[in-house]
Amino acid sequence: MSELTVTLPDGSTRSLADGSSAADLAADIGPGLARAALLATVDADPVDLDRPLADGAEVAIVTDRDELGLETIRHSTSHLMAQAILDLHPGATFAIGPPIEHGFYYDFELPGGKTLTDADLEAIEDRMRELVAADQTFDRHEVTVDDARRLFADDPYKLEMIETAVGGSGSDDDSREIGGDVVSYYANGDSFIDMCRGPHVPSTGRLGHFKLQKVAGAYWRGDEKRPMLQRIYGTAWATKKELKAHLVHLEEAEKRDHRRLAAELGLVSWPEEL
Repeated sequence: MSELTVTLPDGSTRSLADGSSAADLAADIGPGLARAALLATVDADPVDLDRPLADGAEVAIVTDRDELGLETIRHSTSHLMAQAILDLHPGATFAIGPPIEHGFYYDFELPGGKTLTDADLEAIEDRMRELVAADQTFDRHEVTVDDARRLFADDPYKLEMIETAVGGSGSDDDSREIGGDVVSYYANGDSFIDMCRGPHVPSTGRLGHFKLQKVAGAYWRGDEKRPMLQRIYGTAWATKKELKAHLVHLEEAEKRDHRRLAAELGLVSWPEEL
Protein backbone atom coordinates (compact mmCIF):
# COMPACT_ATOMS: atom_id res chain seq x y z
CA MET A 1 0.00 0.00 0.00
CA SER A 2 1.38 3.39 -0.97
CA GLU A 3 1.82 6.00 1.72
CA LEU A 4 2.02 9.75 2.12
CA THR A 5 3.97 11.69 4.70
CA VAL A 6 2.85 14.97 6.25
CA THR A 7 4.57 17.39 8.60
CA LEU A 8 2.93 18.54 11.84
CA PRO A 9 3.28 21.98 13.47
CA ASP A 10 5.97 20.72 15.86
CA GLY A 11 8.11 19.58 12.93
CA SER A 12 7.42 15.88 13.39
CA THR A 13 6.11 13.76 10.53
CA ARG A 14 3.37 11.17 10.18
CA SER A 15 2.95 8.52 7.52
CA LEU A 16 -0.57 7.64 6.41
CA ALA A 17 -2.18 5.53 3.72
CA ASP A 18 -2.42 7.28 0.38
CA GLY A 19 -5.77 9.09 0.10
CA SER A 20 -6.01 9.78 3.83
CA SER A 21 -7.78 12.91 5.00
CA ALA A 22 -7.14 15.40 7.78
CA ALA A 23 -9.73 13.51 9.83
CA ASP A 24 -7.68 10.33 9.37
CA LEU A 25 -4.60 12.22 10.55
CA ALA A 26 -6.39 13.45 13.67
CA ALA A 27 -7.51 9.89 14.45
CA ASP A 28 -3.96 8.63 13.93
CA ILE A 29 -2.66 11.18 16.43
CA GLY A 30 -5.24 10.26 19.04
CA PRO A 31 -8.97 9.72 19.78
CA GLY A 32 -9.22 12.94 21.79
CA LEU A 33 -7.98 15.06 18.91
CA ALA A 34 -10.26 13.18 16.51
CA ARG A 35 -13.28 14.12 18.64
CA ALA A 36 -12.20 17.74 19.02
CA ALA A 37 -11.13 18.37 15.42
CA LEU A 38 -13.23 20.88 13.46
CA LEU A 39 -11.10 21.55 10.38
CA ALA A 40 -7.46 21.60 9.33
CA THR A 41 -4.94 23.86 7.69
CA VAL A 42 -2.92 22.35 4.85
CA ASP A 43 0.09 24.43 3.84
CA ALA A 44 -1.57 27.24 5.83
CA ASP A 45 -4.86 27.03 3.87
CA PRO A 46 -8.02 26.13 5.88
CA VAL A 47 -9.73 22.98 4.60
CA ASP A 48 -12.51 20.62 5.60
CA LEU A 49 -11.51 17.58 7.62
CA ASP A 50 -12.52 15.16 4.87
CA ARG A 51 -10.25 16.78 2.25
CA PRO A 52 -7.61 14.24 1.04
CA LEU A 53 -4.04 15.12 1.96
CA ALA A 54 -1.11 15.40 -0.41
CA ASP A 55 2.31 13.90 0.21
CA GLY A 56 4.68 16.43 1.78
CA ALA A 57 1.96 18.78 3.05
CA GLU A 58 2.27 20.71 6.29
CA VAL A 59 -0.88 19.98 8.27
CA ALA A 60 -2.36 21.36 11.50
CA ILE A 61 -5.58 20.09 13.08
CA VAL A 62 -7.82 22.93 14.27
CA THR A 63 -10.13 22.65 17.30
CA ASP A 64 -12.47 25.07 19.05
CA ARG A 65 -9.53 26.21 21.18
CA ASP A 66 -8.12 27.93 18.12
CA GLU A 67 -9.37 31.30 16.86
CA LEU A 68 -9.83 29.78 13.40
CA GLY A 69 -11.94 27.02 14.92
CA LEU A 70 -14.23 29.54 16.63
CA GLU A 71 -14.49 31.58 13.43
CA THR A 72 -15.50 28.44 11.55
CA ILE A 73 -18.13 27.61 14.17
CA ARG A 74 -19.61 31.07 13.64
CA HIS A 75 -19.49 30.82 9.86
CA SER A 76 -21.13 27.39 9.95
CA THR A 77 -23.81 28.72 12.32
CA SER A 78 -24.68 31.43 9.80
CA HIS A 79 -25.34 28.66 7.25
CA LEU A 80 -27.42 26.83 9.85
CA MET A 81 -29.52 29.97 10.32
CA ALA A 82 -29.98 30.36 6.56
CA GLN A 83 -31.22 26.77 6.34
CA ALA A 84 -33.67 27.37 9.19
CA ILE A 85 -34.99 30.54 7.56
CA LEU A 86 -35.50 28.76 4.24
CA ASP A 87 -37.32 25.92 5.99
CA LEU A 88 -39.67 28.40 7.65
CA HIS A 89 -39.93 30.77 4.67
CA PRO A 90 -39.58 28.85 1.38
CA GLY A 91 -38.46 31.10 -1.44
CA ALA A 92 -36.18 33.26 0.68
CA THR A 93 -33.00 34.42 -1.04
CA PHE A 94 -29.65 35.08 0.62
CA ALA A 95 -26.77 37.47 0.11
CA ILE A 96 -23.79 37.51 2.50
CA GLY A 97 -23.39 35.55 5.74
CA PRO A 98 -19.91 36.01 7.24
CA PRO A 99 -18.50 35.44 10.71
CA ILE A 100 -17.79 38.63 12.66
CA GLU A 101 -16.36 39.40 16.08
CA HIS A 102 -18.30 37.37 18.66
CA GLY A 103 -20.75 36.00 16.10
CA PHE A 104 -22.16 36.22 12.61
CA TYR A 105 -24.87 37.73 10.46
CA TYR A 106 -26.72 36.86 7.28
CA ASP A 107 -28.51 39.20 4.86
CA PHE A 108 -31.62 37.83 3.18
CA GLU A 109 -34.88 38.70 1.47
CA LEU A 110 -38.19 36.99 2.18
CA PRO A 111 -40.78 36.34 -0.54
CA GLY A 112 -43.62 38.81 -0.84
CA GLY A 113 -41.69 41.51 0.98
CA LYS A 114 -42.37 39.89 4.36
CA THR A 115 -40.34 41.35 7.21
CA LEU A 116 -39.23 39.76 10.44
CA THR A 117 -39.16 41.24 13.92
CA ASP A 118 -37.16 40.25 16.97
CA ALA A 119 -40.16 38.14 18.01
CA ASP A 120 -39.57 35.85 15.00
CA LEU A 121 -36.08 34.95 16.13
CA GLU A 122 -37.32 32.37 18.63
CA ALA A 123 -38.95 30.28 15.89
CA ILE A 124 -35.78 30.45 13.80
CA GLU A 125 -33.68 29.40 16.81
CA ASP A 126 -36.02 26.46 17.48
CA ARG A 127 -35.62 25.23 13.90
CA MET A 128 -31.85 25.66 14.12
CA ARG A 129 -31.76 23.45 17.20
CA GLU A 130 -33.74 20.80 15.35
CA LEU A 131 -31.13 20.89 12.60
CA VAL A 132 -28.36 20.58 15.20
CA ALA A 133 -30.08 17.50 16.61
CA ALA A 134 -30.29 16.04 13.08
CA ASP A 135 -26.46 16.19 12.90
CA GLN A 136 -26.42 16.82 9.15
CA THR A 137 -23.04 16.75 7.46
CA PHE A 138 -21.68 19.79 5.62
CA ASP A 139 -20.92 18.21 2.23
CA ARG A 140 -18.67 20.24 -0.07
CA HIS A 141 -19.20 20.22 -3.84
CA GLU A 142 -17.33 21.97 -6.63
CA VAL A 143 -18.91 22.92 -9.96
CA THR A 144 -18.13 25.05 -12.98
CA VAL A 145 -19.29 28.65 -13.13
CA ASP A 146 -22.01 27.73 -15.63
CA ASP A 147 -23.30 24.98 -13.36
CA ALA A 148 -23.27 27.40 -10.43
CA ARG A 149 -25.36 29.86 -12.42
CA ARG A 150 -27.95 27.12 -12.96
CA LEU A 151 -27.89 26.00 -9.32
CA PHE A 152 -28.47 29.51 -8.00
CA ALA A 153 -30.67 30.76 -10.83
CA ASP A 154 -33.44 31.71 -8.38
CA ASP A 155 -31.18 33.79 -6.12
CA PRO A 156 -30.25 37.14 -7.69
CA TYR A 157 -27.73 37.94 -4.96
CA LYS A 158 -25.74 34.74 -5.40
CA LEU A 159 -25.87 35.20 -9.18
CA GLU A 160 -24.48 38.71 -8.89
CA MET A 161 -21.70 37.48 -6.65
CA ILE A 162 -20.79 34.85 -9.22
CA GLU A 163 -20.70 37.38 -12.04
CA THR A 164 -18.67 40.00 -10.16
CA ALA A 165 -16.19 37.42 -8.85
CA VAL A 166 -15.70 35.89 -12.29
CA GLY A 167 -15.35 39.36 -13.80
CA GLY A 168 -12.68 40.31 -11.29
CA SER A 169 -14.68 43.11 -9.66
CA GLY A 170 -15.92 41.17 -6.64
CA SER A 171 -15.58 42.28 -3.04
CA ASP A 172 -13.82 40.45 -0.21
CA ASP A 173 -17.18 38.89 0.63
CA ASP A 174 -17.43 37.58 -2.94
CA SER A 175 -13.98 36.05 -2.70
CA ARG A 176 -15.07 34.31 0.49
CA GLU A 177 -17.74 32.58 -1.56
CA ILE A 178 -15.99 32.01 -4.87
CA GLY A 179 -12.44 31.18 -5.84
CA GLY A 180 -11.11 31.09 -9.40
CA ASP A 181 -13.00 29.27 -12.12
CA VAL A 182 -14.54 26.75 -9.72
CA VAL A 183 -17.51 27.52 -7.51
CA SER A 184 -17.91 25.50 -4.34
CA TYR A 185 -21.10 25.04 -2.41
CA TYR A 186 -22.14 23.12 0.68
CA ALA A 187 -25.18 20.90 1.02
CA ASN A 188 -26.85 19.71 4.19
CA GLY A 189 -30.02 17.74 4.51
CA ASP A 190 -32.08 16.78 1.49
CA SER A 191 -32.36 20.13 -0.23
CA PHE A 192 -30.40 22.98 1.36
CA ILE A 193 -27.36 24.33 -0.50
CA ASP A 194 -25.35 27.48 0.04
CA MET A 195 -22.53 28.84 -2.07
CA CYS A 196 -19.33 29.09 -0.04
CA ARG A 197 -15.60 28.44 -0.27
CA GLY A 198 -15.63 26.97 3.24
CA PRO A 199 -14.38 25.28 5.22
CA HIS A 200 -17.09 24.29 7.67
CA VAL A 201 -17.33 22.13 10.75
CA PRO A 202 -18.01 18.46 9.91
CA SER A 203 -21.71 18.53 10.78
CA THR A 204 -24.50 20.58 12.31
CA GLY A 205 -24.17 18.51 15.48
CA ARG A 206 -20.91 20.33 16.23
CA LEU A 207 -22.86 23.57 16.64
CA GLY A 208 -25.50 24.57 19.18
CA HIS A 209 -24.11 27.26 21.49
CA PHE A 210 -25.66 30.27 19.81
CA LYS A 211 -28.18 33.04 20.32
CA LEU A 212 -29.92 35.15 17.69
CA GLN A 213 -29.83 38.76 18.81
CA LYS A 214 -31.59 41.21 16.54
CA VAL A 215 -33.01 42.00 13.11
CA ALA A 216 -31.73 45.04 11.23
CA GLY A 217 -31.88 46.49 7.74
CA ALA A 218 -28.92 46.50 5.36
CA TYR A 219 -28.72 47.78 1.80
CA TRP A 220 -27.34 45.27 -0.68
CA ARG A 221 -23.69 46.14 -1.25
CA GLY A 222 -24.16 49.03 1.21
CA ASP A 223 -25.76 51.03 -1.60
CA GLU A 224 -28.92 52.97 -0.71
CA LYS A 225 -30.04 52.64 -4.32
CA ARG A 226 -29.99 48.85 -4.07
CA PRO A 227 -32.59 46.63 -2.32
CA MET A 228 -32.97 46.84 1.42
CA LEU A 229 -32.28 43.39 2.89
CA GLN A 230 -32.95 42.02 6.33
CA ARG A 231 -29.95 41.20 8.48
CA ILE A 232 -30.08 38.87 11.44
CA TYR A 233 -27.23 39.11 13.92
CA GLY A 234 -26.29 36.24 16.19
CA THR A 235 -23.53 35.16 18.53
CA ALA A 236 -21.97 31.69 18.66
CA TRP A 237 -19.41 30.09 20.93
CA ALA A 238 -17.61 26.81 21.43
CA THR A 239 -19.26 26.02 24.77
CA LYS A 240 -22.44 26.77 26.68
CA LYS A 241 -20.36 28.39 29.43
CA GLU A 242 -18.73 30.82 26.99
CA LEU A 243 -22.08 31.71 25.44
CA LYS A 244 -23.61 32.41 28.86
CA ALA A 245 -20.64 34.54 29.91
CA HIS A 246 -20.91 36.62 26.74
CA LEU A 247 -24.65 37.19 27.18
CA VAL A 248 -24.12 38.23 30.81
CA HIS A 249 -21.41 40.64 29.66
CA LEU A 250 -23.83 42.20 27.16
CA GLU A 251 -26.50 42.57 29.84
CA GLU A 252 -24.07 44.31 32.18
CA ALA A 253 -22.88 46.60 29.41
CA GLU A 254 -26.49 47.53 28.63
CA LYS A 255 -27.07 48.47 32.29
CA ARG A 256 -24.09 50.81 32.13
CA ASP A 257 -24.95 52.40 28.78
CA HIS A 258 -24.36 56.14 29.25
CA ARG A 259 -27.40 57.09 27.19
CA ARG A 260 -29.69 55.01 29.35
CA LEU A 261 -28.09 56.12 32.62
CA ALA A 262 -28.25 59.77 31.64
CA ALA A 263 -32.02 59.56 31.22
CA GLU A 264 -32.61 57.44 34.32
CA LEU A 265 -30.51 59.70 36.55
CA GLY A 266 -32.07 62.86 35.18
CA LEU A 267 -28.80 64.11 33.76
CA VAL A 268 -30.49 64.89 30.46
CA SER A 269 -33.98 66.34 30.19
CA TRP A 270 -36.15 68.21 27.71
CA PRO A 271 -38.16 71.16 29.08
CA GLU A 272 -41.84 71.09 28.17
CA GLU A 273 -41.39 74.42 26.42
CA LEU A 274 -39.27 72.68 23.80
